[in-house]
Amino acid sequence: MKFVDEFRDPAAVQKYVQAIANVVTRPWQIMEICGGQTHSIVKYGIDQLLPPEITLIHGPGCPVCVTPAELIDQAISLAQLPDVVLCSFGDMLRVPGTRLDLLAVKAQGANVKMVYSPLDALKMAQENPDKEVIFFAVGFETTAPTTAMAVYQAAKLGLTNFSLLVAHVLVPPAMEAILSAPDRTIQGFLLAGHVCTVMGYQEYEAIAENHQIPLIVTGFEPLDIVQGIYLCVKQLEEGRAAIENQYRRVVQAAGNATAQQLVTEIFEIVPRTWRGIGEIPQSGLGLLQKYAAFDASRKFKLDLTHFQPQAPSSCISGEILQGRKKPKQCPAFGKSCTPEHPLGAPMVSFEGACAAYYRYG
Repeated sequence: MKFVDEFRDPAAVQKYVQAIANVVTRPWQIMEICGGQTHSIVKYGIDQLLPPEITLIHGPGCPVCVTPAELIDQAISLAQLPDVVLCSFGDMLRVPGTRLDLLAVKAQGANVKMVYSPLDALKMAQENPDKEVIFFAVGFETTAPTTAMAVYQAAKLGLTNFSLLVAHVLVPPAMEAILSAPDRTIQGFLLAGHVCTVMGYQEYEAIAENHQIPLIVTGFEPLDIVQGIYLCVKQLEEGRAAIENQYRRVVQAAGNATAQQLVTEIFEIVPRTWRGIGEIPQSGLGLLQKYAAFDASRKFKLDLTHFQPQAPSSCISGEILQGRKKPKQCPAFGKSCTPEHPLGAPMVSFEGACAAYYRYG
């Protein structure tokens, strides 16, 4: 635990908290874009340690949370087909669609499996040639290479009983949407270190320049986060807007070229609807035409017009995902909405802001 403990050292964290207090002279609002960072902030009380001038805003940093209800409804329709095994990550099985979630459908008899990797689903397809194995693929750029590898291997193996329902989303377009809003209040960003590990941070340079906003690549431990906040506040106080890399022990500017090449080989960039936000152009990944045989929605000819957006409810997850409100401002929080009976996705996922506030707050 040595290399974890040193990034959770209370004295080192307090040193940077004091450094932030020494440089800050006015209020600033900083958004962390990663749900893992949100959980660390709430779990370790980082937001309570900071000077009152600093407000941390929680962004749409949970890919499970931003998967729209109509896409979950598509997954449910696929799971209910005969001889289909529908696989996804554990959190995804509990996210509500317009009426049900995948665990409820499993309880009704559908063959729904939790897996830890799309390669687990691929192996399942190899071992069960009489079943159609569908992987419900969610995640930011971090998990896209593994999904791409599963498709690449399936094609090499000539598998005809493996397919994907793709819900991958991309971080930079979501940031552009947030920063382009007329009522924007965000003045700095902590970038998700794991996304930048794969993609690097060169593509964020245009965002920093065009919106004149500091962007700090940041890790996930308490010391990472307070160092990232310090670098961001220092830039804001000095009137600078640039990318800085706090997470140098992991992230390089160019990212992982091999992973990027694999993603480009399998996927193309497409529009994507984000739960509570709406459609964001060029913010998702879809399978290229040459891999259309592995696209479950095309393979099973789903009528996509049949799946309607989720009806409004007392849940304000859209405003929470955009950083406009905090979880405790939701009238349903901790009452009609709990992890056992969630109304919205941010209460389900381990990376969801509502789940973090419920668990630690």
